[in-house]
Amino acid sequence: MTHRPSVALAALTVLFHVAAAGAASPGPSGQSAASPRQTPPRLQVPPPLEVAPPSRVTPPLRMPPLPSPPLAPRPQPAPPAQEQGEPHPGQPGKDVIWLPTPESLVERMLAMAQVGPGDVVYDLGSGDGRMVIAAARRGAQAVGVEFDPGLVALSERRAQAEGVRGRARFLRGDIFETDFSDATAVTLYLLPSLNLRLRPTLLAMRPGTRVVSHAFGMDDWAPDEVSRAVGRTAYLWIVPAAIGGAWRLDLHGGPSFDVVLVQRFQRIEGTIALGGVEAGLREPVLRGDAIRFGFVDLAGAWHELTGTVSGDRMSGVYEAAGRKGEWAAVRH
Repeated sequence: MTHRPSVALAALTVLFHVAAAGAASPGPSGQSAASPRQTPPRLQVPPPLEVAPPSRVTPPLRMPPLPSPPLAPRPQPAPPAQEQGEPHPGQPGKDVIWLPTPESLVERMLAMAQVGPGDVVYDLGSGDGRMVIAAARRGAQAVGVEFDPGLVALSERRAQAEGVRGRARFLRGDIFETDFSDATAVTLYLLPSLNLRLRPTLLAMRPGTRVVSHAFGMDDWAPDEVSRAVGRTAYLWIVPAAIGGAWRLDLHGGPSFDVVLVQRFQRIEGTIALGGVEAGLREPVLRGDAIRFGFVDLAGAWHELTGTVSGDRMSGVYEAAGRKGEWAAVRH
């Protein structure tokens, strides 16, 4: 038996086909609408924002620092008053510039020369007079030789103020033209070249004269003493007697001998003839005009002689093998 579809079913079928036909109709662009199962459209990323570069910041103006209030000036000690005509270190002179000898070295130089009453001291290039005044304070008769008349006048005023004007005097003159042969002591603060120019004159002075120099020596004339004070150096020489040569030595009450002496300033050596033997002198020493030496005779006896030199003669005392006596010698 055949069944007819119901009216409701037929209506639903019609509605379904109408809906499907509407879904398949073309869109505005003439293309079919996307199927519900198609991939969803991509998200559109907006372009990056354009950020404007930072504007240049003008640095702040620098204000100059405010000036500090001025400090009150500190009181300064007043400079020592200078005596009229007082020299300054480095002041040029005739042959040298003026530089002062420190007072402590002045005293040491005079002590080295054993300056005292009865001495006659010459300071060659006396400057402001300090060496002469110091020697006069020790009781010596002191003379300064200075080329600069202003320094001579200054020295005289200082000697007057020190109360030694009667023992201190100052000569305006050239040290190479001044006679100072009566000196028992000579002080110097010159240059080495000037010391050498003076050396022959000094060596010709009376044996035993003391010579003291600040700072500079006498070339190969070795000093008898070197002292130092306040970083300065002083040299002492004792003028030796001239004894080089051949001598005839007589022991009073004993034999005679021929002696030969060799001298280099105050350094001496020598030989003595003992028959056919030329024996060396032992421990010879010359200090000014004082001499000492010894020898051993052929019998082995020790002879020791001390004495004084006076020109071409020497004399003194000796001791040998328990005997004592006098001796004398004459230059051949």
